[in-house]
Amino acid sequence: MISLTPRAAKAVRQLQTEKGAADRTLRIFVEAGGCSGFEYGMSFDPGQDTDAVMESEGVTFRVCEKSLERLDGSVVDFDDGLMGKGFEIKNPNATSTCGCGRSFN
Repeated sequence: MISLTPRAAKAVRQLQTEKGAADRTLRIFVEAGGCSGFEYGMSFDPGQDTDAVMESEGVTFRVCEKSLERLDGSVVDFDDGLMGKGFEIKNPNATSTCGCGRSFN
């Protein structure tokens, strides 16, 4: 299971409206790359038939089937503080992360 914090859910809804993506859902995935081996990705798209469909804080989202094992138990947050604006994934499966917080091993 993957969950969104209230701040992340609010940011997803706001971005969905701003980008005119009401007909698409948030898709969360992991791909090879970044400084630590894997990096997180998010997009608004129709998704794949094999994606797991989840809901948290009133937001429906999809998770790539191949990424689900690496993301299970993760919490998606949104930080809009002074150090920058963006989503943060707190992943209990990551053995190490890089300084930017966008990649892990």
